[in-house]
Amino acid sequence: MSASGQNIPQVPLFINGQKVASKSTNIRNVVNPATQEILATVPFATMDEVNAAVASAKEAFKTWKKTPIGARSRIFLKYQQLIRENMKELAAILTAEQGKTLADAEGDVFRGLEVVEHASGIGNLQLGDFANNVANGVDTYSLLQPLGVCAGITPFNFPAMIPLWMFPMAIATGNTFILKPSEQDPMVTMRLVELAAEAGVPPGVLNVVHGGEEVVNAICDHPDIKAISFVGSTKVGTHVYNRASLKGKRVQCMMGAKNHAIILPDANKEQTLNNLAGAAFGAAGQRCMAISVAILVGEAKDWVADLAAKALTLKVSAGVEPGTDIGPLVSKDAHKRVTGFIDKGVAEGATLALDGRSPQVKGYEGGNFVGPTIFSGVKPGMVIYDQEIFGPVLCVSFAENLDEAIQMINANPNGNGTAIFTQSGAAARKFQEEIDVGQIGINVPIPVPVPMFSFTGSRASKLGDLGPYGKQVIAFYTQTKTVTERWFDDSTVSTGVNTTISLK
Repeated sequence: MSASGQNIPQVPLFINGQKVASKSTNIRNVVNPATQEILATVPFATMDEVNAAVASAKEAFKTWKKTPIGARSRIFLKYQQLIRENMKELAAILTAEQGKTLADAEGDVFRGLEVVEHASGIGNLQLGDFANNVANGVDTYSLLQPLGVCAGITPFNFPAMIPLWMFPMAIATGNTFILKPSEQDPMVTMRLVELAAEAGVPPGVLNVVHGGEEVVNAICDHPDIKAISFVGSTKVGTHVYNRASLKGKRVQCMMGAKNHAIILPDANKEQTLNNLAGAAFGAAGQRCMAISVAILVGEAKDWVADLAAKALTLKVSAGVEPGTDIGPLVSKDAHKRVTGFIDKGVAEGATLALDGRSPQVKGYEGGNFVGPTIFSGVKPGMVIYDQEIFGPVLCVSFAENLDEAIQMINANPNGNGTAIFTQSGAAARKFQEEIDVGQIGINVPIPVPVPMFSFTGSRASKLGDLGPYGKQVIAFYTQTKTVTERWFDDSTVSTGVNTTISLK
């Protein structure tokens, strides 16, 4: 029972088009991070339930793969309409269980919605090639056909956007799907799945199982799952990639990051400070594309005090409160981890320019809050530089020139995103050419590509060749079948047995 005396709902599984009450005895609470209220419980699916979900998807694939492209497109056109109509409800659920502000929650849903819209037109990208008369009377053509049952494992920080990166693209290309959302905030994901079914996604085409390591391993090992998409930590992503690859699956893993922004002294100061504060502290820093290191070049080193003053203007409170800029961290464990990193930064000798530990948040004293925190004089080798903090903590480093700043970024193993702030086209182009990072912003702090392009993190931030959504994901979720054909007619004169490999 909750404090209000109401029964706490259990989040269902979704198998073969039906909500299913799990038989599992392994139950986790879904907790509002601003109030500690238990919103729901989530069961960790049994192996029988995982197998039932996969069997449902395997059976549904027999008919779904033959469903005309136009029919699939119309489902996603309907789906995007339903998401728009339910945007406020989806954002409210997301904020309650994840903590981000209502405005940011709507943004979370909207960035996923853009991928749904792109999925509705996927037939334009799922085209093969045709070569006429490659030899005498012989044509060759290729088909892009779906793989079968695919799976997605998604993180807590974007419980709407990242599932929508995955299953719409997989399903639109003719596959069926098993989704394992984060057990920390599965409620908005489940609502999106309900809306997908309402839009016309047939039973068995989209299934949901909840769980932790055991369920992840079952997804990696199941012989009927052909491909896995993962977004989350480097540790778990590396495990998923290695385990699933050994089982012969296609795998794409988007993992941890340490995103740097270079600030040149010629940058527009006010715009740059606004962008840095938003990208470092928005969503309480719980974005894999957050700016977590600012490299101030030359005279820009004097901007630290201005950056701290800008950060102090941000309101820390529950996501539902008007005017809130920064909500709570997702859990007590996350709070302990982030404040532990701040303690380590102090111990290592970095200058704490702004201390966000223990902010006073009236009415939400039990929330998992950390305010904007800025360290200056941070160098490689410090724990706060070398590890991903995943909280509202910005490390500021200094460089004498652009070359030194580029060298620092390229020496970091991660390659998710990076940015430069400057008014020099020459400096921006040099940065673009020489930086070894997959996603680059020029006066744009969080350069996540729109769905026509693909998410292209690189190096230690990514395992697998192909990114989620965009053109690359068509290749990920399809296999190419190449057909070489010749038709004989009555007038064809036989040339006898041909024992060579040539076609003439």
